Amino acid sequence: MGETEKIETHRIRCLSKFKVFLLAITCAFISKTLSGSYVNSILTQIERQFNIPTSLVGFINGSFEIGNLFLIIFVSYFGTKLHRPIMIGIGCTVMGLGCFLQTLPHFLMDRYKYESTVLGNLSSNSFLCTENGTQVFRPTEDPSECVKEMKTLMWLYVLIGNVIRGIGETPIMPLGISYIEDFAKLENSPLYIGFVETGTIFGPLFGLLLASFCTKIYVDVDSVITDDLTITPADTRWVGAWWLGLLICAAVNVLTAIPFFFLPKTLAKEGAKDNADIIKNDKEEKQKEEVKKENDRITKDFLPFMKNLFCNPIYMLFILVSVIQFNAFVSMMIFMPKYLEQQYGKSTSEAVFLIGIYNLPPICFGYLFGGLIMKKFKITVKQAAHIAFWLSFIDYLLYFLCFLMICDNSSVAGLTASYKGVQQDSHVGNVILADCNMDCNCQTNIWDPVCGSNGLSYMSACLAGCETFVGTGLKMVFQNCSCIQTLGNSSAVLGLCDRGHDCSMMLQYFLILSSVSSFIYSLSAIPGYMVLLRCIKPEEKSLGVGVHTFSTRAFAGIPAPMYFGALLDSTCLHWPTFKCGESGACRIYDSTTFRSLLCY
Repeated sequence: MGETEKIETHRIRCLSKFKVFLLAITCAFISKTLSGSYVNSILTQIERQFNIPTSLVGFINGSFEIGNLFLIIFVSYFGTKLHRPIMIGIGCTVMGLGCFLQTLPHFLMDRYKYESTVLGNLSSNSFLCTENGTQVFRPTEDPSECVKEMKTLMWLYVLIGNVIRGIGETPIMPLGISYIEDFAKLENSPLYIGFVETGTIFGPLFGLLLASFCTKIYVDVDSVITDDLTITPADTRWVGAWWLGLLICAAVNVLTAIPFFFLPKTLAKEGAKDNADIIKNDKEEKQKEEVKKENDRITKDFLPFMKNLFCNPIYMLFILVSVIQFNAFVSMMIFMPKYLEQQYGKSTSEAVFLIGIYNLPPICFGYLFGGLIMKKFKITVKQAAHIAFWLSFIDYLLYFLCFLMICDNSSVAGLTASYKGVQQDSHVGNVILADCNMDCNCQTNIWDPVCGSNGLSYMSACLAGCETFVGTGLKMVFQNCSCIQTLGNSSAVLGLCDRGHDCSMMLQYFLILSSVSSFIYSLSAIPGYMVLLRCIKPEEKSLGVGVHTFSTRAFAGIPAPMYFGALLDSTCLHWPTFKCGESGACRIYDSTTFRSLLCY
């Protein structure tokens, strides 16, 4: 084989390996965003599984960013000096390990037990209205039972797993993009990066669909007869098989890592056609390595670059705006499923599915059109800044329309409505007991709602004054209910009453508004990112992007879920109290206050 043939063979092999890298890094982007969107979508399931407040769930969500912050600036600046494909492969493996660690509580804990007045009491009828004296709260008979019933700290596995997943995700984007930039043709680089970035669209879509599927399956489907359940996926006590999706995410991340361990540290520059080109490319790489070793510029340039960035007023203003905007965006996206559940009465599965269908395609088109506009009209930095500002401002104003797309609180006697069915201010002290159930020996701390034939919901069959029942499981019908004032037989069925057709229409309007808002938000993202890249010097870009990412995560990604979760906790109308005194996850919120927090 001649020298020319050897060079051509070498070039073809390098090109083939580069294409393998493109495919592998795209899969890595899909797997990391698949895991991220899935975890965000099952937060309500984790909240109910471990009976923890929303503020703590927000901290668990923010722990991913904590893990990311451990390495983001280090990887952004020093990562290009390492074997990038292997570093990415290690990152994917670590993400898989984090996802697997998050599933451990399911296998280590006892089966999930939701609060119910019916389960275990069918033979004695003690869950119905019996005139044996009033007993508002039943303390535990045996204090030793509290040791078994006390809330465990198993949620720490989820927290630590999320931190590990954040650490593993860190090298994928900066090292993957820089690898493409170094070995792709200058004119092909944007196309390749755009192809890779499509993973950030398909990944969340797959994650949301996976979450929608898993949350419809009962958490202990492998050990419980589901026909005996007295709750449905729309019930706020329902916990889906959140662990199943995490196992799938773990497997996908580990499989994605495999190709990176077989890719080289460097490749011939794409488009190098002759020996001189390859020699020149190798020579340049060697010269770069020698300069880095001899002058030790890695550490010497770091502090001056940081000083230049912090003294750049446009860059610092951009970071400030990004932090404010990201605070709102994070809070909106993380708690959107909970909002659809509480405001419109949807199950987690339905809420997650609707978010994926209505929001992800507009985001994809927004990114596409934003890039095309920037390229076609050759937008300057100043023009890009104006476009990003006005689009963001319009998006902010547009979301005030959600105050018109409202549903009233679920009418629950004693909480949001009187026993006569009249809506009442949820901030006024709740009167859970009434004349019709005063002598029924009911527990007031249990949430086991029933829907009366009068269209009013009650916290339990006992509080509805029901004396008899027929049927089993979800087909149970409670009869002779003294608090349900209707013509004929006063009866009730399990679950909250349906919100009605008008509420369903309001949901459609809200989803359309959310789609338009998502499109405008993503349309402004490309001009905004262009301002970020062009307001700093070329040699400072890698560090500048890293500092920007660090800032948005440190001052928005971590605190926003926690403080917003605490605000949501303040709108809770009913915290269940278990027999040892500990409180569980909130069962019903004041939807008016919830809406005000989310839409502002």
